[in-house]
Amino acid sequence: MSQNVHALAQQGFGTGTNELYDRARPSYQANALAHIRQAVRSQPPLNVVEIGAGTGIFTRALLAHPDWKDAIGELRAVEPSEGMRDVFTKTVADPRVSAREGTFDATGIEDGWADLVVIAQAFHWCPDYDKAVQEFARVLKPDGIVAFIWNLEDRQRAAWVAQLRDRIEQHESGTPQFRLGLWRATFTTPSYVKLFEPQEENVWDYVLPGTRDIVVSRANSKSYIAVLAPDLKEKVDTDIDAILQRKEGLKWIDEAQGIFEYPYQTFLIISRKK
Repeated sequence: MSQNVHALAQQGFGTGTNELYDRARPSYQANALAHIRQAVRSQPPLNVVEIGAGTGIFTRALLAHPDWKDAIGELRAVEPSEGMRDVFTKTVADPRVSAREGTFDATGIEDGWADLVVIAQAFHWCPDYDKAVQEFARVLKPDGIVAFIWNLEDRQRAAWVAQLRDRIEQHESGTPQFRLGLWRATFTTPSYVKLFEPQEENVWDYVLPGTRDIVVSRANSKSYIAVLAPDLKEKVDTDIDAILQRKEGLKWIDEAQGIFEYPYQTFLIISRKK
C-alpha cells in the first residue's frame, strides 16, 4: 500500500480485514445517488473516477441505481489497498469497471478524462488536501464535479447509538475520523479556492434495520477496532452487548426477530470545477 496512506488505515484496512468490511458496512441511499446524478451536467456516457473505492460498496450501489446504470460509460476505481482491490474485483462484475492502485493525489488517470470524481467513506484519510484538489481538477473535464459522500451512525437520535459511538471512539488513537471535520480544511486551501466553486452540502436522515450481529460486525470493521489485540476486541464486543441489552432509545422493527432501528445520516458534498 502507498506510503501516502495513513499508517492505521494501512493496517486496519489491510489484507484479512476486507471481507468483514464489505459484509458489515452499509450501502448508500438511493436519493443521495440520484442527487449526484442530477449534479453532473455532462451527457452520458459518463466517465467516473472513484478514489478510495475500497471493496466496491459504493460502486455496486451506483451501478444498480436506475439513474446511473445506463449512464456510465466507464468507471475507474482507484484504491491503495491491495486487499481492498482484491475484494473489489471479486464483487464488482461489470465490463465498464476497472480497478487500479493509486491515491488521492496520484490517481494515474489522464488529464481531463472524468465527468465525476467520487469519494465514498474515504476522504477523511487524505493526507494533503491541497494536492488532492489539484489532482481532482487535473482529471476532471471542464464543469466536472467531485462528490464526497459519507454514511455515519446518528448519535443524536438514539441514546444507545451515542453510547456505542462513545465506546468505540475511545480507540481512534488520534486518527482523522470523518466526525472530527478536519477534512473541511479542503475548501479553504489555495488550490480549492482557485479551481472549484464553493461546495454544496446535503444531509439525509434515515434508519436502517439493525441486529446485534450487524452492530458488532460494523464496529469491528472500523480500522481502529480492527487493529486491536484480541482481548481488547472481545471487551468491545462485550460492552456493545451491554449497551444493546440496556436498550436506551432502541426502537424495535421486529422484536421477535431481534431487528431494531439503526439511525443513520448520509452526508454529501458536491464541488464543481471552475
